[in-house]
Amino acid sequence: MREIILDTETTGMEPGEGHRLVEIGCLELENHLPTGRSFHSYLNPQRDVPPDAARVHGLTTEFLKDKPLFTEKVEEFIAFIGDAVLVIHNAEFDMKFINAELKAAGFKTLTMSRVVDTLPMARQKFPGQPANLDALCRRFKVDNSGRKFHGALLDAELLSEVYLELMGGRQHGLGLASEAAVVGSAQLNAKIRRQKRPYRSFPASNDEVKAHDDFVGKIKNSLWSVFAAKKTGTDG
Repeated sequence: MREIILDTETTGMEPGEGHRLVEIGCLELENHLPTGRSFHSYLNPQRDVPPDAARVHGLTTEFLKDKPLFTEKVEEFIAFIGDAVLVIHNAEFDMKFINAELKAAGFKTLTMSRVVDTLPMARQKFPGQPANLDALCRRFKVDNSGRKFHGALLDAELLSEVYLELMGGRQHGLGLASEAAVVGSAQLNAKIRRQKRPYRSFPASNDEVKAHDDFVGKIKNSLWSVFAAKKTGTDG
């Protein structure tokens, strides 16, 4: 199974307001293992980068002015992703920019049906908890100490580790360089022997338990209240 972890950086929030892509980063997974192959490009947006956006990703108008246009990288990008599943955090945002650029360049747009969005995955797994990439890195003990700014390739690397945790646990030695050295075509086609890992729990904190109790208290005749009453013998 081939998957592409994908992230972008932009000049703003809405392509309909004239904002453009300034960076695309992609990493390839085969059977949930990094292959070491990647696609990365900074892009000249042909417009100024607003200061608010530059503070997020550190990419300035001056830095980007000599970078390739999207139209110069689009064929390489399309060839790299092929027909693979795209794994994106908050996919709606990235996809609307990618599709706006593809459409403007005269290329077929991408469908959401080929996308795995890790944002709703995280929200379902940890309801009511922060689900941004930094929060998930902290929860799964993924080292994001080098993330001074958002960056498409760096964020794709972090997301690859978070995604595998959301799927049930990281493979041993996820580092891209080491995996690239040991994962060959023969290994990808061979049966992967997985070690049995001990059960890991994510217990709720006291604040989380209190927030849950406060929420349940507002619901009339909730199942949680009925169960708690039976458990304590206060239901008569």
